[in-house]
Amino acid sequence: MRGIAIVGTGAIASEHIKAYLTFPEKCKIVALCDIYPEKAEKLVKSYKLEAQIYQDIHEMLKREDIDLVSICTPPFTHAEAAISSLNAGKHVLVEKPMASSLEECDKMIEAAKRNQKLLSVVAQNRFRNSVMKLKQVLDSQLIGPIVHTQVDSYWWRGLSYYDLWWRGTWEKEGGGCTLNHAVHHIDIYQWLAGAPSEIMASMSNTSHENAEVEDLSIAIGRYPNGSMAQITSSVVHHGEEQQLIFQGKDARVSVPWKVRASKASENGFPVENKELEIKLQEIYDQFPTLSYEGHTGQIDDVLNAIEEGRNPLVDGEQGRKTLEIITSIFQSASLKQTVVLPITKDSPFYTRDGMMKNAIRFYEKKKEIVNFNENTITTGGNY
Repeated sequence: MRGIAIVGTGAIASEHIKAYLTFPEKCKIVALCDIYPEKAEKLVKSYKLEAQIYQDIHEMLKREDIDLVSICTPPFTHAEAAISSLNAGKHVLVEKPMASSLEECDKMIEAAKRNQKLLSVVAQNRFRNSVMKLKQVLDSQLIGPIVHTQVDSYWWRGLSYYDLWWRGTWEKEGGGCTLNHAVHHIDIYQWLAGAPSEIMASMSNTSHENAEVEDLSIAIGRYPNGSMAQITSSVVHHGEEQQLIFQGKDARVSVPWKVRASKASENGFPVENKELEIKLQEIYDQFPTLSYEGHTGQIDDVLNAIEEGRNPLVDGEQGRKTLEIITSIFQSASLKQTVVLPITKDSPFYTRDGMMKNAIRFYEKKKEIVNFNENTITTGGNY
């Protein structure tokens, strides 16, 4: 029986709690920690938890019955909380984005290795039936080499969204929609297609004048073989119609699932390749349905990884790869340059201080509130 602690009791913490409660034979939530203990008290009552509430993470980490810490705090606190937990001999599951900088990611990965503890980064959308099925299709290589990838991370958030005290600043949120919304789709993209060799990007703030950070970015990724990717990150798209499309030389596939295959007629115009479409559909349909999806699926994988002494599906290195693409978008858009990947330690955006110094600031954040009365998260894409 694994003892679980949850640090940060905002809206996303409920997803972790519900997931852990799905596996009462494997784990028990024994502690909650928040600088606002009244928020933790509400969750204890709401979910009928037998958990002690802490205001100080370091005091909580003294408990020997804690095996795994879920970190659900704002991004700028992730590194310190994760490293402290790892140094205390605890495994760590940290919400996305992994940290505020690649330097912080590297320190987290080093702490996990040094303490021989598991470090996993939340990427719950990998644990969707449609995404797992799509990965099997792409792994079959039947669509041919990927020539173009389209990542549409479309969300919509109102003006008041950035009134929350930690949102809307480079210091605390670490970026805008590219980091805190498109991280979902960029993670799936790099997992399925790999990172490009260079990034060119532009970003803007079109609709949220209480935020320093971007609410829209558009990036172009280029691969050594000439393949290209377009990545749009947004919180200004009504309808939140999200998708990832992979165009191969022989067929296109996507999430939400759609398959189309063409072959050339004598004059080069397309003719439907129904035979290939059927093969791709069979691969998609034959992949077994997941027992658990979303946060529950990922937490099941983390608990099993601890038990089996293996790496989880999404470890610190995977979390870092996703942040590296996001960092390259910020660097390219801010400095108006093409960024070559991988990003090295001499990059002006490798450290948090470097990002704070060089990132574009669109507006000055003038309004702050401690918490919203309504603590509900709605999501756009249904994969």
